[in-house]
Amino acid sequence: MCGIFGIVAKRTVFSSLRELYTISDNLFILSESRGKEASGIAVKVNNNIKVYKSSDKASQLLRSKIYSDILKEVYHSNDETLVIMGHTRLVTNGSEKNNFNNQPIIKDGIVGIHNGIIVNENILWESLQNVPKCTQLDTEVLLSLTRKNMKENLNFKEATRKTFSEIYGIANIAFLFDDYNNLLLATNNGALYYMYDDSRNVFVFASENRILNKLLSYSRLLKRMQIKDVQHLLPNYSCLINTNKVSTDVVSTLEASDDFNCISKRKNKLSLEYTNVFAAEQSKPSTNSNISQNIYSKLDEVFCKNKIKIEGLIKCNKCLLPETFPFIHFDNNGVCNYCNSYIPKFDFKNKQKEKLSEFQSLIQKYPAANKFGNNVIIPFSGGRDSSYGLHFAKNELGLKPITFTYDWGMVTELARRNISRICSKLGVENIVISANLTDKRNHIRQNVNAWLKKPDIGIIPLFMAGDKYFFYHLNKVRKETGIDFSIWLSNRLENTDFKTGFCGVKPDFDKKWLNHLSLLNKAKFAGYYFTRYLLNPRYFNSSLFDVIGSYYSYFIQPRKDFYLLYDYLLWDEKTIEKTLIDNYEWEREPGYNSTWRIGDGTAAFYNYIYYYIAGFTENDSFRSNQIREGMITREEALAKVEEENKPRWDSIKWYCDIIGIDFYSTIQRINSFKTLYQNKTE
Repeated sequence: MCGIFGIVAKRTVFSSLRELYTISDNLFILSESRGKEASGIAVKVNNNIKVYKSSDKASQLLRSKIYSDILKEVYHSNDETLVIMGHTRLVTNGSEKNNFNNQPIIKDGIVGIHNGIIVNENILWESLQNVPKCTQLDTEVLLSLTRKNMKENLNFKEATRKTFSEIYGIANIAFLFDDYNNLLLATNNGALYYMYDDSRNVFVFASENRILNKLLSYSRLLKRMQIKDVQHLLPNYSCLINTNKVSTDVVSTLEASDDFNCISKRKNKLSLEYTNVFAAEQSKPSTNSNISQNIYSKLDEVFCKNKIKIEGLIKCNKCLLPETFPFIHFDNNGVCNYCNSYIPKFDFKNKQKEKLSEFQSLIQKYPAANKFGNNVIIPFSGGRDSSYGLHFAKNELGLKPITFTYDWGMVTELARRNISRICSKLGVENIVISANLTDKRNHIRQNVNAWLKKPDIGIIPLFMAGDKYFFYHLNKVRKETGIDFSIWLSNRLENTDFKTGFCGVKPDFDKKWLNHLSLLNKAKFAGYYFTRYLLNPRYFNSSLFDVIGSYYSYFIQPRKDFYLLYDYLLWDEKTIEKTLIDNYEWEREPGYNSTWRIGDGTAAFYNYIYYYIAGFTENDSFRSNQIREGMITREEALAKVEEENKPRWDSIKWYCDIIGIDFYSTIQRINSFKTLYQNKTE
């Protein structure tokens, strides 16, 4: 999620101001991949801790005069040690346009930065009773809890331990105090790394090992210092740094023990100051921020009338696919070619032990772990299958994973909270790479508006093109972590050949993986898009190069050393849901019974379009595959899609709001389009 970092160093180690700039600038730039929506810095200057923050990304903050003045003031201060910590924000709650919601934040005599999401924030605030809540950040409750526990005469170590025992969700923190000469680091999922020199002159920390390794290569100062190897602050450990002596003490946050050894109580409290770097703009309210239930009711009426027409379509007698499905045809028994050509993917119900043994043998091909003991990269969306797969890999297979999340602007808050739940409880690091969310959402808006002017059902996947850089970034993460082996947690029931089918690409019933296309079909697919671009020049917008890069990442970039867990583990929906809800309090979307696709902010929107225009959705395709596998009956599948295909108006509205289009007029426009079944049901 967010990036946090900092440095504590004796002022005498810097031979020039440029050396300080090099370290600070690079920590900001290298951390920006974890959050590009806001940034901030806290510095200790004489008897003050000064906080400066901006509603712009770090690379813009670094170009400001005030940032330059901050470092000059630190460098020329009278302090024997320099203390700097910074934050690059990926917004989870609280708009970045209100600078009070950006970090670092000041509360109860503590200056804090935090990476993660606290999912039980509301319960914690209730326990704090009369403590006022000043921001929309969950980070704030961490500061207030810590101070409350310190006031209860708990020692430093016990106050930290108690705070972490009360929270639920990922927490990686760095705190400075007005009454102690100390910097506190603590983590419950291991997303903190640090390094220091033998002479105790320099201590640097960051959210990822990659950041510190690259910093070592960039900084001449760190090269000439006797820097130890990068160290990992393990899950449920904390580190206290004496900011006067640059000494450190690392202890387990879970175990009861004596206090830290390097505590330095101040005689006089430091003053804490906050200044805006840039004046934050006020958030512009959505034009449709309050949709009445009456409007939802009107849209439901249109949906129900259209649903009656869809129910009149000819459907396969075995599965759920209708006559509007691309390249479908039926035999004399009314069974479709998709059923007749289907190759079972989960035909090992009675061979589960053998299949897992086979998977264990594959794992043995990759015995090498990185120096921190991690031995597998697991892409993690926070969705149902990836959450259970991570649980199984860690608890049942005994692997030591690092998870990777690519946030392209359509990862929902619900998905982020579930990522926080799972990773914090399992003690698993989550590397987040964040795109420029403003740009990505602007690209989606431009392409949706272009599509609405001239709709074409084959072009709908263009709305999701921005997430395909996931494959590019995954390869980078593998290289940076030194881990070749990766487990993917999608399953073959999710096959959606109809999306390329609407582009004239025939289904491949024996493809290697879900998105595999032959060279010929890749050319057909690209040719279809090229033709539609020529027919609708509105697609030639600022998203063009992003779309081309997405196509390359998804269809062309080489992939190796990855395996699908659910090719070896029987996918069982009831077991998955029960495990996640019982063990992790996994969150579901209110008012929606299905647990599939609820973390994907685009799914509700594009599935509504598919249903209205073609008379089916991804749900029909998914449940049809389950029927073919013998997992459920056709009657059970019909009952499920009856519920799952209902419009998720709140989710669709969120999507419209986040990309900046009007919800009601957009749905009205979609409802005016010609459907594929218009002549079939009249």
